[in-house]
Amino acid sequence: MSSTDQSFSLAIIGSGIGGLALAIGLLKQNVRCTVYEAAPVFDAVGAGIGLGPNSLKAMALMDEEFAKMYDDIKVGNTAPERYNEQIEILGAEEGFRHGGSVRHPDFTRSSAHRRALLEVMKSLIPEGTVKFNKRVVSLVQKDSKVSIEFTDGEKVIFDAVIGCDGIKGMTRREVLESRYPEEVPAKYCNEYVYRGITTMENAKAIIGTYAEDARWFMMPNKGWAMYPISGGKEVNIVVFVNDDKPWVGEQAARPVEKEEMLRELEGFDKRLIGLLEYVKPMRWPLFHHPDTPTYVKERICLLGDVAHASSPNQAAGAGQGLEDALVLSRVLGLVKNASELDAAFEVYDLIRRPRAQKVVQESKDVGDIYFLTHPDFGTDLEKITEDANRRLPLIWWYDLEADVKIAEEEFRKKVARLPTVGKGSAEKTSKKKTSIFHPMEG
Repeated sequence: MSSTDQSFSLAIIGSGIGGLALAIGLLKQNVRCTVYEAAPVFDAVGAGIGLGPNSLKAMALMDEEFAKMYDDIKVGNTAPERYNEQIEILGAEEGFRHGGSVRHPDFTRSSAHRRALLEVMKSLIPEGTVKFNKRVVSLVQKDSKVSIEFTDGEKVIFDAVIGCDGIKGMTRREVLESRYPEEVPAKYCNEYVYRGITTMENAKAIIGTYAEDARWFMMPNKGWAMYPISGGKEVNIVVFVNDDKPWVGEQAARPVEKEEMLRELEGFDKRLIGLLEYVKPMRWPLFHHPDTPTYVKERICLLGDVAHASSPNQAAGAGQGLEDALVLSRVLGLVKNASELDAAFEVYDLIRRPRAQKVVQESKDVGDIYFLTHPDFGTDLEKITEDANRRLPLIWWYDLEADVKIAEEEFRKKVARLPTVGKGSAEKTSKKKTSIFHPMEG
């Protein structure tokens, strides 16, 4: 389909990784869209991001240039013998008890700074596609249209809206509240993290060559993950704490006194304790959406964290958003008119929701394993490594091409069952006037 022939309009709410990936995929399918972002500029929340082979495959299937540009910024492990290693598992107590290597002969370690990834993504999107300072205050569905109102008073109408507005995004409420109100808020994973970044030079001065490659240090109810980012010039640090209490109040980071953080993290090897100099005394609670019953309500659809936010225990959350963007952009690329949008969203939900929700649920279970509290694994690091080497390839080499093919076939079947709309009726509908600006009309 030529974008000049496009007879339907699409809005994307949110310009994070999921929203921009969808825009990239749609543009490759010659489908125009408008992205609305509440912030004044592109903003990367968080620091490092790890992407597995499934993520890189999704990029390449959406736009080969996307995959090539990411390849230029990604960072792998430094040591040649760790080229095919995802992460080394070690004990976090004094002396770093050896656990094992999570690896695969076809795997290549891949991580980057979120800011660098967003720079790549925005370079692939035409200027003017993203509208900044556009915070949505209401979404109203009527007559197969979605009206969007922003805090600045502007109102626009689209044929469909894709919510990519993050774990607490308002589009989730619009899709779920009337039918599944209990699933609107994210659920606490019973863990929180402390985060930090330092230079590779600083990290090596304290922990030596352990800083050069990705490692996860484990002890009961605590963990420490670190890996290189920014072309190997910096090290990303994430310290995990198991929490058996509910998180009370706002789902947001909370500052603590540095002394409290140090007391809480007693028991780590003294080298890790030394690195706490570069870790902020700020608790970031981890929430997720493990039981989302649908990603769709009429002409509003959910993608990425707003649909299936995950704990980071498998480094798979961002990859699921990229997979979403691949499948949805391919199906929307087949849509010929607005009447087919419902079928496209139904197929997307059918294909993507089982896969994504399974990853979310499994990631929570993995958290118990990595905190050394799971009854089947206990403190046996070798057994934990064996499990990771069995489990992660099922995520990494999932057959995305098969999912795309099934999605396209299912869409065509659904469209074939739609009633035929007469030409005169279609023309009459397209000429119907509205007092609210429609982006496809101007």
